[in-house]
Amino acid sequence: MKKSILYLSVALALGGCTTKKDLILFNETNITLPKAKNSVTDLSHEARYEYRIVPHDRISITMYNHPELGTTSVQSQKQDLNGVLVNSKGYVRLPLIKSIHVAGLTQTEAQKKIEKAYGAYLEDAEVSLEVLNKRAYILGEVKNPGPIRLFNEKASLLQVIAEAGDLTTSANRKAIVVMKHRKNKVLTKTVDLTGPDAIRTASMMIYPNDIVYVTPNNIKGFNVGIQDILPSLQLAGSVLQPAVSAKFLLQ
Repeated sequence: MKKSILYLSVALALGGCTTKKDLILFNETNITLPKAKNSVTDLSHEARYEYRIVPHDRISITMYNHPELGTTSVQSQKQDLNGVLVNSKGYVRLPLIKSIHVAGLTQTEAQKKIEKAYGAYLEDAEVSLEVLNKRAYILGEVKNPGPIRLFNEKASLLQVIAEAGDLTTSANRKAIVVMKHRKNKVLTKTVDLTGPDAIRTASMMIYPNDIVYVTPNNIKGFNVGIQDILPSLQLAGSVLQPAVSAKFLLQ
């Protein structure tokens, strides 16, 4: 009987391998997140944000008075689907004006530059330009992680989360990390969607190429920790069960 108790003690000891320390290490994953802040005033300057064209963007150009020259003409239906590519040097090729450099310009600046170039050939050149591939990215604990197309050049944090199918049950609503690339710097902000200022926080604007990362909560870490040790528990149980059963039968 004493040996049976010893076997059961070993099994329980294996079951207790998921200590608090193990779970903390799993959840931290060697990353220290900045303290969550609800205030978004430090990003208020982004009200003046305007996207700048970069190499490998695809742009759509409409020529109102000369539709045959734009990318949306009937004769260029294939281009209408995909726009025209800005090459690796920042140039785009267009009828009449050939190559013109647009990388680094806002959509408005590029539009005026193209209008001016066409002005050398046409008296009534009116151009409308749009970048087709403006996207933000959402990762982590959402139902559909990946790129989110920004039709209006920006969207609120709540809209981006909604486009991703909402948060999962494992999401840490107190630590949502937003990363923004501005002027050769990466600005990182951790926001809390559960605080008293949650509505204002959820209205934070997300712009093209911004990244939203929804961190997992402690419950997910615990569940994953249990899954990691479950095979060991099952193996120990299968080994010990015959010995324990035989011991009891012999009493």
